[in-house]
Amino acid sequence: MQITKGTVVQFLYRIKDTEGKELESNFDQEAIAYLHGYNNMMVGVENSLESMKKGDEIEVELEAAETYGDLQPDSEQRVSIKHLMSADKKPKWKAGMTAVVNTEQGQREVTIVKVGKFMVTIDINHPYAGKTLQFELKVVDVRAATDEEIEHGHAHGVGGHHH
Repeated sequence: MQITKGTVVQFLYRIKDTEGKELESNFDQEAIAYLHGYNNMMVGVENSLESMKKGDEIEVELEAAETYGDLQPDSEQRVSIKHLMSADKKPKWKAGMTAVVNTEQGQREVTIVKVGKFMVTIDINHPYAGKTLQFELKVVDVRAATDEEIEHGHAHGVGGHHH
């Protein structure tokens, strides 16, 4: 089955910078699932996967506007240090580290700019914003979406949304 609007796609990815340094990968983890054609995936990744089939692989270089977006000016904010989350239980926060914060739009990865005793200055741009990135994509599975998935606008089950 080919990837088209209304299919659920499971895929693995590897992201590298333009020098070839690996930034992120899920090749040793569970595949991501998303509902194709419903704005659930970065536009550049979704366009790259269009018409592919299970087992297909592709390497593409994508501009910032097609992935994590361009850098937004005036994106620094001060927040209480207690709002920062990390995989580490109690990290010693330093400038340049990334953290996760809860926002009205859900969780967001941010970069720490300055650390005080109780407050931190964060840059709310995604750490990869403004960067051209290389993506290695491998399609693990493609299936027709259920009526419920179409109605909800997202994939359910393994790698997707759980209600």
